Amino acid sequence: MSQARSALIVDDERDIRELLVLTLGRMGLRVDTASDVASAINQLGSNRYDLCLTDMRLPDGNGQQLIEHIAQNHPHLPVAMITAYGNVEAAVDALKAGAFDFVSKPVDLAVLRRLVQHALELHAERASAPQSATAIRLIGDSPAMTQLRNTITKLARSQAPVYISGESGVGKELVARLIHEQGPRGHGPFVPVNCGAIPTELMESEFFGHKKGSFTGAHADKQGLFQAAHGGTLFLDEVAELPLHMQVKLLRVIQEKSVRPVGANSESPIDVRILSATHKNLAQLVAENRFRDDLYYRINVIELRVPPLRERPSDLPALAAAILVRLGTDLGETPPDLTEGALSVLAGYPFPGNVRELENILERAVALCDGRRIDVEDLHLPRAPIASLAAGNGLPSTAQAATLPAPAPALPAQPRSAIDSDAALPNYIEQLEREAIQKALEECRYNKTRAADKLGITFRALRYKLKKLGME
Repeated sequence: MSQARSALIVDDERDIRELLVLTLGRMGLRVDTASDVASAINQLGSNRYDLCLTDMRLPDGNGQQLIEHIAQNHPHLPVAMITAYGNVEAAVDALKAGAFDFVSKPVDLAVLRRLVQHALELHAERASAPQSATAIRLIGDSPAMTQLRNTITKLARSQAPVYISGESGVGKELVARLIHEQGPRGHGPFVPVNCGAIPTELMESEFFGHKKGSFTGAHADKQGLFQAAHGGTLFLDEVAELPLHMQVKLLRVIQEKSVRPVGANSESPIDVRILSATHKNLAQLVAENRFRDDLYYRINVIELRVPPLRERPSDLPALAAAILVRLGTDLGETPPDLTEGALSVLAGYPFPGNVRELENILERAVALCDGRRIDVEDLHLPRAPIASLAAGNGLPSTAQAATLPAPAPALPAQPRSAIDSDAALPNYIEQLEREAIQKALEECRYNKTRAADKLGITFRALRYKLKKLGME
């Protein structure tokens, strides 16, 4: 017979203790209580618990001290803080100290039950996982990355909203996924959404869903992003792109924990953790009245900054090696190696596009290099940003930029009329490549080796282009 799960309730108010004991007892938990910090520490030393709930104010100290004690001496035990209504500062301090969640007085029993369920799931996962299990997908042993991984592990235990800040290309979505996967919601859905990619007129329907016939084109009921993320995590990428009217609606959903689909007569409860990110300065947008301050404080309970690549240059060799292995796997062959010269040039490049730019540079180099090694000329690095930008971002000066390789030769200029005004430049270039490759293949009767020679590229480069353009 399996042992009943147990909880420790720490509160100096008898009525609160009795309410929590009754609620958790109905959920099948064995419950012990303590009225002060000293008694709680004594109980923790004598018994094994699956969950601890502690009040903020206690006769001989505060809940913060107890949370810190548990984090140090009982790291597998989830602990949640009971705070006074509206005391956001205390709740944030508790989360930073290691609490996985908090609940405000007067205690909402439905919220409490969900919190307890998440805590029990979290405890089971921690107990079965090895102590050293951390985020191995964030590559690098620099102090900045070590701290980031440790913070992710701590935030994964929490249910608080997290705002992930950082430049474009640093891996903000990867960080969000790791927070989700390492927490009690890891078995639930992770739903990422680019807030800047949804047309304004469709936003409400996309986020909250709609009922059949609620507007022209609504031929069936549709589930929204919040409903799709129920029981899991909704990641709002580029949250700064939300128009003000949607910010109001989003704030209400976060506060009420329920959504009303377009055309529906009633609301439906949702259980979703909100993670958000943007490369913009959200605090500055608040100051400029372009982002609501009340929503900002709701989604920015805890801010997590992801460092740019130029702040962790020691991670570059390991990152580059991992990317090359992945590219080789995609092509089904052993990837080429970087020469010392190429690696040295990469180490001196500021990477304004961060890890994403490094991936693009290496992908191009793999396709265009001859032999089994990538040398300096295969990288085709663009020139560094101008001095005015460099001064504000810690990037190389103009003099340093002059030592970098010259960019790849530009394509011949095309008449303005030759480019579809509705198409992005990358799409236009891909169209040109596709047409040139198709013509060469036809002229060489689909002999790829001859076609590559005709195009003036290597056979590997042709294979890469065929795969990238979907022409295989």
